[in-house]
Amino acid sequence: MTDSTVEPTTKARVPLRWGNILLWTAVIGLLALVGWGLINNTKPRPEAGQVAPDFELTFYDGYEWESLSQTSLADMRGNIVVLNFWASWCTPCRLEADLLENAWQKYRDQGVIFLGVAYADAEPKSLAFLEEFSISYPNAPDLRSAISADYEITGVPETFFIDREGNIAYVQIVPLDQGTLEGTIDQLLSTDG
Repeated sequence: MTDSTVEPTTKARVPLRWGNILLWTAVIGLLALVGWGLINNTKPRPEAGQVAPDFELTFYDGYEWESLSQTSLADMRGNIVVLNFWASWCTPCRLEADLLENAWQKYRDQGVIFLGVAYADAEPKSLAFLEEFSISYPNAPDLRSAISADYEITGVPETFFIDREGNIAYVQIVPLDQGTLEGTIDQLLSTDG
């Protein structure tokens, strides 16, 4: 005769592992931080028709504006500003460097300021880039990426055309071509004049 009684099986308890607890706590914490950042990022990218975010900057030696080593965008009000974000490691920036310098030479005496902002770049490399392309218009580093954060740039190069009243007139998020660069400046000169 066989015993028909079945012994109840007992489930083995899995011991709590502190490594798993810490891992899941870190994952949940990271997700909460990302979610909080997305919810609280209410500052939209400035677009055409909006006031250009003001900023202060300190120029590289030899690349000042009106002999000033420091200034702000507000100090440039009354001029058309071509604000170009660039980096020495950026291949498209290298392709538009001569174009920007040539346009600066053409428009500098017409109330147009070209302003280069080096994004996420080491100063020696930025200065070598400026020298390589014989850039003479004002340039400054974006310390702590504060200016690029205010303008919500998505990469380099990006160029913001700012009218005499301090409003963004046009945004170019790809490399400039001569027609776009000069056409936009000419339009601003004719409407702001």
